[in-house]
Amino acid sequence: MSSPHTPLDLTLDGGALTARLVDFPSVSGDEQALADAVESALRAHPHLTVDRYGNNVVAHTSLGRAERVLLAGHLDTVPIADNLPSYVEGDLLYGCGTSDMKSGVAVALRLAASLTEPNHDLTYVFYDCEEIEASRNGLGHLAKEHPEWLKADFAVLMEPSGGMVEGGCQGTLRAQVRLTGTRAHSARSWLGDNAIHHAAEVLGRLAGYQAQRVEIDGLEYREGLNAVRIDGGVAGNVIPDECVVTVNFRYAPNRSREDAEAHVREVFAGFEVAVTDHAPGALPGLSQPAAQAFLAATGGQARAKFGWTDVARFSALGVPAVNYGPGDPNLAHKRDEHCSLSAIAECEARLRAWLA
Repeated sequence: MSSPHTPLDLTLDGGALTARLVDFPSVSGDEQALADAVESALRAHPHLTVDRYGNNVVAHTSLGRAERVLLAGHLDTVPIADNLPSYVEGDLLYGCGTSDMKSGVAVALRLAASLTEPNHDLTYVFYDCEEIEASRNGLGHLAKEHPEWLKADFAVLMEPSGGMVEGGCQGTLRAQVRLTGTRAHSARSWLGDNAIHHAAEVLGRLAGYQAQRVEIDGLEYREGLNAVRIDGGVAGNVIPDECVVTVNFRYAPNRSREDAEAHVREVFAGFEVAVTDHAPGALPGLSQPAAQAFLAATGGQARAKFGWTDVARFSALGVPAVNYGPGDPNLAHKRDEHCSLSAIAECEARLRAWLA
């Protein structure tokens, strides 16, 4: 396993470099050793200007090109599950972070080191704490403290996407629908008013909800409004006087934050609704010339991103962004997480063809 003092060799092929990155343990909050190694490796290349803020490393070219493209990837992983050090079986590299997303980081690092005369100016962002609470997210810290470092015409987030372009991302909203009643002894239930029973109407509205399908830039986003938790009850002999149904609204990125919240309140009109968590989505931006060229270089196929990713942070900055990486999103965070070595090579080849 790589020690904190092991330098990164960016001339290694993509699979070997991924393995080296994986063998730097970097669970969220413990990325300093890997950030140090990334910074040191990038500073060895004179065509790059390198900046650092905390454990976030940003490198960029300044060639006076007409457009700037940004490639970003997070350095952290979920907690290790007896899946380090990395190892190879056939075409598969196993280890924590292979898919999510050190294979994507390896591709970006190799491009950063070798593309000295790209057809766009390039910015590379390697950031910390993506896998934990949003308040610690390194990309969020950069957007707040150094937004000028993130200026670009188009961004690619190297999240695992199975080698397909996944445009934008859904917004996600969680809200609590609170129901009240009157507490009483269950043997004399007529003296009370059962708050849990009132949840029937809320669940009925959810069961009858007609989710929209929204097409944006040729991609179909499927919305969904679902109950994800119910809390209620006092004791086995008490009529409960409160019940809370937690709902999650996954919505297409053409909705604003305000529209999404208003929609949920409309669905549950007549009930007390409190929004507890909200992260707006990101438009795919596939109509942009850079995005069209990117699509052509990566096979011409795209699909909507079901879920939320940091492309939303770029969208908030006015930068169209897509998800594209060699990892398989279905393998992220699993004990047997792995990535195909040939997929890593193919991802790099396609990006190089687009940018060289």
